[in-house]
Amino acid sequence: MIIAGLGNPGKKYENTHHNVGFIMADCLAEHFKTKFELNNKFQIEIAEFKFNGEKHYILKPQMYMNLSGTPIRSFMNYYKFDPNDLIVIHDDMDLVFGKKRIRKSGSSGGHNGIKSIINELGTENFKRIKIGIGHNDAESQEEVVDYVLSKFSKKEMETINQIKDEMPLIIEDMIVKDIEFVMNKYN
Repeated sequence: MIIAGLGNPGKKYENTHHNVGFIMADCLAEHFKTKFELNNKFQIEIAEFKFNGEKHYILKPQMYMNLSGTPIRSFMNYYKFDPNDLIVIHDDMDLVFGKKRIRKSGSSGGHNGIKSIINELGTENFKRIKIGIGHNDAESQEEVVDYVLSKFSKKEMETINQIKDEMPLIIEDMIVKDIEFVMNKYN
């Protein structure tokens, strides 16, 4: 299984709403007692772990969000992974802050990182864990960009930390159980 957390690389974007996928990837690496290593060939940070007798990968693409699909596709093609082996964790402005939604496939919903992955893989058939970041009444494109690139407040971080506590359980269930079971349990 491949778990890809989406975000923008660099200190400037740490703990921003748009980088919740990176935050969850980091918490998974900590849970599974592994560390990320930069792979320049794929322009991606990779952490490996074993669970349920199999090797799994946590990825953090090191290109900007709207290009996330390129390093993910390169990695998947090189190791001959199928899109069904992919779980993408990303932010979703259309979900209430802190709400999670697990999907087995679907459109990009306007998310540029997901749009890039769909374009690169040529399919919408990969699993997603969407984490609601709300939209703070942002209406114009400029307000949306400002919001998604803003840092989490202290109160918001408390909610994010609760999601971090649950994320390893969700991933373990997604590895071992049927996606329908996982969606029924966590959505």
